[in-house]
Amino acid sequence: MHEAARAAETAADRTVAGLWRRAVGRDEVFPAFLVQDGERWNPVGWAEAARRVDDLAAGFLALGVGHGDRVAILSRTRIEWTLTDYALASIGAVSIPIYQTSSRAECAYLLADSGVSVLVCENAEQLAKTRNLGEEVASLRHTVAFADAEAGALPVEELVQRGRDHVRDDPGALAAARERVAAGDTLTHIYTSGTTGSPKGCVLSHGNFTALTGSVAQIEELFEHGDTVLLFLPLAHNFGRLVQYCAAEIGFTIAYCPEVADLQAAFARVRPTLFPTVPRLFEKAHAGVQASLAEAGAPKRRLADWALHVGSSAAARRAEGRRAGPLLALQAPLADRLVLGKVRERFGGRLRLAVSGGAPLARPITEFFAGCGVLVLEGYGLSETTSGCTLNRPHDHRFGTVGRAVPGVELAIAPDGEIMVRGPTVFQRYHGRPEATAEAFTDDGWLLTGDIGTLDDDGFLTITDRKKEIIVTSGGKKIPPQNVENALKASGYISQALLVGEGRPYLVALVSVDRDEAGKVAHSEDAVRALVARVIDEVNSHVGPTEQIKRFALLPRDFSADEGEVTPTLKLKRRVCEEHFAEEIDRLYSLPKGAA
Repeated sequence: MHEAARAAETAADRTVAGLWRRAVGRDEVFPAFLVQDGERWNPVGWAEAARRVDDLAAGFLALGVGHGDRVAILSRTRIEWTLTDYALASIGAVSIPIYQTSSRAECAYLLADSGVSVLVCENAEQLAKTRNLGEEVASLRHTVAFADAEAGALPVEELVQRGRDHVRDDPGALAAARERVAAGDTLTHIYTSGTTGSPKGCVLSHGNFTALTGSVAQIEELFEHGDTVLLFLPLAHNFGRLVQYCAAEIGFTIAYCPEVADLQAAFARVRPTLFPTVPRLFEKAHAGVQASLAEAGAPKRRLADWALHVGSSAAARRAEGRRAGPLLALQAPLADRLVLGKVRERFGGRLRLAVSGGAPLARPITEFFAGCGVLVLEGYGLSETTSGCTLNRPHDHRFGTVGRAVPGVELAIAPDGEIMVRGPTVFQRYHGRPEATAEAFTDDGWLLTGDIGTLDDDGFLTITDRKKEIIVTSGGKKIPPQNVENALKASGYISQALLVGEGRPYLVALVSVDRDEAGKVAHSEDAVRALVARVIDEVNSHVGPTEQIKRFALLPRDFSADEGEVTPTLKLKRRVCEEHFAEEIDRLYSLPKGAA
């Protein structure tokens, strides 16, 4: 092969457009996607998906979208999101993902900040948020709708027809657009969650994402060729986006489940082999299993305790690469048949792995599910690192850590404990924010993550907390809140917990209760409060005096995305939560000494 041709091919390989072309050219026997239609899950083959991507790409060209132009996608996780994303990548356009839960004000901010020219909305509900934004978003020229197009919005079917007409009139237009796409081109702006300030647009290139998909593909027995992956994560977040691109890199099927409420039915129908998730899903599942055990009679509880002990022993040996002893080898199949297999059936019965990111998952929960034969691997990453920069491996994991660096990524710990990252997956810059970009890096090129952690001798990373979220009491004690909060949520009765104590003499907690679970054992408000008090006493017994919760308030509701208190990935916006419940906090600190 001529050297120039080889160099061009290599550059194309490092684009998402090239990633997609290779995927659809492999002629896989399994479908690219599974799409729900009532109780049926209809397969969409790779060839069909390729045609739909080409039609959409040509449609955007017909609208005048060119190389480097910005197009926003405001939708739940669904096949049209993925196809639109690949279409935009194919012509060198820049996608701007927006969470479907975003408010009108948040949509307007992201659209204006990124300079979007075309907005793609899922349906009438999303269109309503963006109606009459012309004055706030001067760059916006067109709005496209996947469904329920209203006046002023272009139905996606018409976009496709315009694309076909465009290609008929200019047959080489699509190929010419593809040839211009290079690895260093901007693929997307992914906005930070805004937990500590206004969201910033992380500029990520084609090369950032293809470097990461290539890195993930090197991890043995993680995503495997032919897997079926159930995806509910928002594609506006780079974890969900990474899964989407890994499907093309490695070759597996994605089944879309836009609504969390539909997951249980989806598990039963799809029977996935791998499940990317956030901790909240396994926290709820753990609480449900524990509640079922609490309701069971004494003989069943003893049987469950025995089975879980056997399962945990077997899991520990597997993690250490050791075989089960003779007695354990006899006990494990019986424990699995009587108890553990029933837990796995909650996830469809075929689940090899779950990969959890976005926030810490309490170690007792990961150990519990490992004992049941559901291995939950935690990883860690940021928008600024394209997604995960560390991950526990199927055969190389340590619970309580977020694993080791993925291939090609370097980790270091700054003198003040801040985690630093370097490698080809680190973002280009913050859009329009040169000062913030400069502040994010050290002089020698390390990304400052804003997280505090430790690296052990084997390279496993443990996250302590967010640097900006560490509580400093009036006595000068520095307390990372997440460990205590996670310990509280592991009880199953506590839905959410927020530690408060910045500039105060001691810690207090705002607690929301899982009323369904707590109501099974506590039948009055006083009994619920006593139940929570016992949980807090248990957690306090395992931490030092300065980390102990002195008082707590039961909240009337969970922290809510609708109230702006949590991010779309369920991280708490601490400042907002404290503002909304300021009266409860002030009351806790004004109570007389000794009062609860």
